[in-house]
Amino acid sequence: MTSFLSFRKITLFSLVVSLGVLFTHCDEPEKKVLVKTPYGNMKIKLYDDTPQHKENFLKLAEEGFYNDLLFHRVIEGFMIQGGDPESKGAEKGARLGSGGPGYTVPAEINFPKRFHKKGALAAARQGDQANPERKSSGSQFYIVQGETMTTEQLDNFEDQMGQRAIQARMFDKITPYQDSLMAMRQRGDREGFEALISKLEEETKAELGDSAKFEFPEEVREAYTTIGGTPMLDDAYTVFGEVEEGLDVIDSIAKVTTDQMDRPLEDIEMTMEVIEE
Repeated sequence: MTSFLSFRKITLFSLVVSLGVLFTHCDEPEKKVLVKTPYGNMKIKLYDDTPQHKENFLKLAEEGFYNDLLFHRVIEGFMIQGGDPESKGAEKGARLGSGGPGYTVPAEINFPKRFHKKGALAAARQGDQANPERKSSGSQFYIVQGETMTTEQLDNFEDQMGQRAIQARMFDKITPYQDSLMAMRQRGDREGFEALISKLEEETKAELGDSAKFEFPEEVREAYTTIGGTPMLDDAYTVFGEVEEGLDVIDSIAKVTTDQMDRPLEDIEMTMEVIEE
């Protein structure tokens, strides 16, 4: 039988070994991505709490997938987008934005911890109707420029977030009444239609209670009112990293002249390099 003293020594030894492994892991260099453009470089930090997106982005960057692709969609005051493999060598005026590596990445939406402040790196995706699970494109991403927000604007966004929660629950409640609502519309019973919708909305608000009320955390409000961002995208897309250095590069790219499809008239190519710090 192991004595108490021997057991204690074994336990202490195991603890020391575990701590050694922990410290060794902590000392490992962090992988970041350097995005090189004609307008300068952006150094991007990837979040550990979006592991599938982090792993996928690093893998593609290390393989050279992104090299010579374009920032094919640029909207000043909003964001710059790239990662479509069909943009490599694309003809002028060609419609871009539907390409990818042939797979999607499951959503890892961690709002409000991860939000759309200026410099945020997020995954593009198809809309909710075609993509209710909000799966991310396997390669397309956007980097937020956005605008600085006023307190009143953020108050309005909070109201919108609350309405979004109500609408999501309403969708489930309306489903069993679809035939009745359709019949009311067909016979022109507008009063009955609106009365049923109002009834379901009130039931939804009662069920949700305070959970339908949304407030941005203070640190999120501070970011949006100082460096800016795009709060209308929050809680809908996966934010999986941020630009640590090179925010001015976003501004420079966002200023370029674009066509009616938001594609820059001058091709803006990128290359990526994985670096360790």
